[in-house]
Amino acid sequence: MDVRIINYFNGKLSETERIGLLKEAEANSELKQSLLSYQNTQALVSLIPEATDAEAGKEGYLRLKRLRRKKKAKRLVLMATGYAAAISLLVSVTWWSAISYRQPEEFTIVQQELFVPAGQRARIILPDGSVAWLNAGSTLSYPSMFENERKIFLTGEAYFDVVYNPDKPFIVSTDSINVQALGTQFDIYNYSKAEYMSTALIQGSIKVYKTGAEPEGFILNPNQQLFYKDGTFRIEAFTDTDKLLWKEGIYSFNRESLATIIKKLELYYDVEIIVKDPDILQRKYTGKFRQRDGVVEILQIIRKIHPFKIYKDEELNQITLSR
Repeated sequence: MDVRIINYFNGKLSETERIGLLKEAEANSELKQSLLSYQNTQALVSLIPEATDAEAGKEGYLRLKRLRRKKKAKRLVLMATGYAAAISLLVSVTWWSAISYRQPEEFTIVQQELFVPAGQRARIILPDGSVAWLNAGSTLSYPSMFENERKIFLTGEAYFDVVYNPDKPFIVSTDSINVQALGTQFDIYNYSKAEYMSTALIQGSIKVYKTGAEPEGFILNPNQQLFYKDGTFRIEAFTDTDKLLWKEGIYSFNRESLATIIKKLELYYDVEIIVKDPDILQRKYTGKFRQRDGVVEILQIIRKIHPFKIYKDEELNQITLSR
């Protein structure tokens, strides 16, 4: 394989080299096919299969059916069905369908969208070589090629390892705020149904600001976390790095109330959890749970500490908890 293909997807080619490779591939069908094959392989590797048995596979399939009824826009959708540990990759856009030529020297840059279904996670290499890990139920929108700035749009949760480039700021835009970095590692929690937005800085430096109010932004240092709720910012120390284990398929809770845990499980697994007895919501729990075990298994483990009953309605996609 042409080493330039590997370097292209690892972000090791300059912009001139990338454009040159794409132009050459357009005229060389064998090179173009190699690019497409490598792209598909990378996508398959980036999707980490969670369900490994028939029952989990059935749940994954039902989630996908509900998802496709709700999501009407064209997207790149990844899911693992679990049957025979097979991986299904549904591609509605690729690098090549998103890039077309108007003139020999001019590209049309198209916005692409990656959606990760409930109960899954994915890893993607962006056009500049930066890496993004997406948690369940997250959507990332990004251009097929970056120009003057590297701006992407996120709903959900993602961890970023950004390639340093002082000439092209890397900006993650959410519904309420922007996070700007030159080269760093950070996590953003920004589900549309969550009560707050937060970002935790692991390495480097980031600037967080409201759209249109960059001069009034906040600079975060490593091991700091910023919360944004109801128009107010709050910064505190970030010490519980186990919260980032979701990248490895582990959900970690440290003395968190059942109410808080339920809200996160609803986001991660796209399910509604109804509690008949509110007094059980204040119980606090500490534990680590595998994403692939599913929401019911996680609740079954939790209830061993403080018992409660669990009933799941498959048709309504609801789970009811009661005494």
